Amino acid sequence: MGIFNKKKEALDEKIKLSNYVSGAVRQFAMSFVRGDLGNPLLKDIDYTGEVLKEESSFAEQAFAIFMNNLELDSTGNVINYKYSEKRAAQYIRSFFDREYTVEPSFESWELELYPVSKEFYMK
Repeated sequence: MGIFNKKKEALDEKIKLSNYVSGAVRQFAMSFVRGDLGNPLLKDIDYTGEVLKEESSFAEQAFAIFMNNLELDSTGNVINYKYSEKRAAQYIRSFFDREYTVEPSFESWELELYPVSKEFYMK
């Protein structure tokens, strides 16, 4: 299968993420919405309630950290889901608990927010 699933349409070749990446993102989103992400690290922190509507930037950053840390093997299998989830949970914990120290500290590449490609954003 490889890292990407390839789909040929007309003259354009489209590359799709592997089923395993899709599954990892789905699982992460489901855990996030249920409020049980990164247990026990976030056990007593309500990050899904009203604060999510008012301070949604923390969710955007948590998803970015998760995706930036996600690693795949040469066949497209996710090899570090729990680590990526933990890093996102550490960020959420630090957002709500100013006394919590993230170990190891986040590196700049983990915090990067990437844009949607200009050419295909509206398609």
